[in-house]
Amino acid sequence: MNKFWIIFAHTYLNKIKSRTFIITTALFVLLVIGSVNIQNIVALFSDESKNQIAVIDQTEGLLAPLKLGIENVNEDVEIVAYDGTEEDVKTAVQDGEYEAALTLSLNDEGLPDATYFTNDIANTGLQQAIQEQLQQIKVGIAIEQAGFDEALVLSINEAVSFHTVALDENAKTLEEMFQAQGVVYIMVFLMYIVVIMYGTMIATDVATEKSSRVMELLISSASPVTHMFAKIIGIALVGLTQIGIIVAVAVGVISSQKDELVGGFLDVFGFLDTPTSLIVYGILFFLLGYLLYATLAAMLGSLVSRSEEANQAVTPLMMLIVIAFLIAMFGLTMPDSSFITVTSFIPFFTPMVMLLRVGMLDVPFWEIAMSIGILIATIIILGLLGARVYKGGVLMYSSANPLKSMMKAIQLSKKEK
Repeated sequence: MNKFWIIFAHTYLNKIKSRTFIITTALFVLLVIGSVNIQNIVALFSDESKNQIAVIDQTEGLLAPLKLGIENVNEDVEIVAYDGTEEDVKTAVQDGEYEAALTLSLNDEGLPDATYFTNDIANTGLQQAIQEQLQQIKVGIAIEQAGFDEALVLSINEAVSFHTVALDENAKTLEEMFQAQGVVYIMVFLMYIVVIMYGTMIATDVATEKSSRVMELLISSASPVTHMFAKIIGIALVGLTQIGIIVAVAVGVISSQKDELVGGFLDVFGFLDTPTSLIVYGILFFLLGYLLYATLAAMLGSLVSRSEEANQAVTPLMMLIVIAFLIAMFGLTMPDSSFITVTSFIPFFTPMVMLLRVGMLDVPFWEIAMSIGILIATIIILGLLGARVYKGGVLMYSSANPLKSMMKAIQLSKKEK
């Protein structure tokens, strides 16, 4: 057991002192700080002055309703009347005096006709807002010309009153589901990134030690199984350390600006009312998911002879993680679908998909317990299989087919008994 702790401590200390760990942690910390303060950052770079739209109104009746409608919806836009000619206003736009210009007239049917002048047509949002407002004005004029009662037409176009009532007392409300979406998305995305980063790290480390023949020295002082699990758990602690730093920074930043973030960042991601049970399940599924994928990564890494081959060896593992992530992203919009329910019990997808269901639905406890049981059983089976493959694979230096390498590694492990 003493050898286990020596390898464990060596792996952990070397990783947290590495440049990769320091740089990635710093980048994640900056990303968290930037995300929390996104509103302040946008405000810092935004121009406080309003975008002025010069309007030449040849109808003498469209400017007022257009100005009222646009400025009520877009606070950063100001509609101003322009008394000059069309050529003059186009020159003013080119010189930067106005964001854009608009000429208003009536066609033969007495309906609005507009021409929009701008230096850059990339700002389609502003153009669309003006077009939609003119469309509403056009509808109003057409109704008046047809002699219809405007109030009646408005009542016809008014949205139907529609209420959703959940008959299950334990069912989550739409508001709770929307809040859970943000929390679940962050948890699933974090799990995806960490598993990919540290799963690849385990496979690369094993392959690097084999290529330098360090492995032969290591297994002469400790069994391959002890070495495998010491490396898996050591790198797991590195990941937890990094996550702990990021979470601590996030909590500190959010706590210091809680009043400013209420109604913004905190509400959007549902952090104000995050259930404790969701956090507990998130940690549990994260740890179990890591153990599952890390065991596979160590087993696959032991089958290659050079670090350059490690990325290729873990390709099947990466594909499983990507598929699990894509299923979870699909489940954000349809968490109660049969497909999501079934895949939540497939161990390679359980960590992400079942966490999604737990966060967004009222999942019976027996389903959660069953998925965790299947996941733990799979980890034990893969651990036993991985230990045998690892035991024989660390002494193999051929670049045979992965399946053949795995069978050969199992045969070698039997001879070592």
